[in-house]
Amino acid sequence: MNIVVLNRSDWRDGHLVRLVDRRADHIRSVLRAAVGDSIRVGELNGDLGLGRICAIDERAVMLAVELSQPPPPRHRFDIVLALPRPKVLRRLLRTVAEYGVANLHLIHCARVDKSYWQSPLLAPEKVHDALLSGMERARDTVAPRVHQHRRFRPFVEDGLKLICAGRPCWIAQMGATLALRHAPPGDAVVMVGPEGGFVPFELDLAQAVIAQPVHLGSRTLSVDTALTTVLAQG
Repeated sequence: MNIVVLNRSDWRDGHLVRLVDRRADHIRSVLRAAVGDSIRVGELNGDLGLGRICAIDERAVMLAVELSQPPPPRHRFDIVLALPRPKVLRRLLRTVAEYGVANLHLIHCARVDKSYWQSPLLAPEKVHDALLSGMERARDTVAPRVHQHRRFRPFVEDGLKLICAGRPCWIAQMGATLALRHAPPGDAVVMVGPEGGFVPFELDLAQAVIAQPVHLGSRTLSVDTALTTVLAQG
């Protein structure tokens, strides 16, 4: 935890915050902080700053908070990602939060097992917890917005152009002529498929609507490596 993210319910007045949960445990046990020490803090969806410890015991930590810095800028890519296996999903949610992605669109496609959509990890509170873990690592306060689309064709035909909003749309495809790292600079939407990639029908439909194929290199990558490769080039 490289920043303590504060919720609106933590505030006691205009500058005092009281923490009683795992964040207080972290301050006591991991940071080993004492009265008078300052730690990095930020308000959820708000500014960053410092919190000076003014009281600490086994029940709570009281901080005097001053917020003066804006959150870091958002990543230039919005991501469209085929829903991964549940055991991978939490890790990828942390990854998009660490990179500061503004929008993550989780989509269904032919190689996504329908049972993945029943995962409890897709519940709003579980998604928030995973994103928060990434934000705490990256010293960020703004969570990516996670959108769920359970039908591929309506998503592509009815929504993809609206999501792109005039930006290029790149779709990762082995054997494409253009490498993503050589694509024109600027904001864009990048589509990353499941293990095994998008099937030909999906590639053809996305390209007929707006997407342009790009490759991520000559090697076949796992979904989590492919996503990290995309974001590292942003």
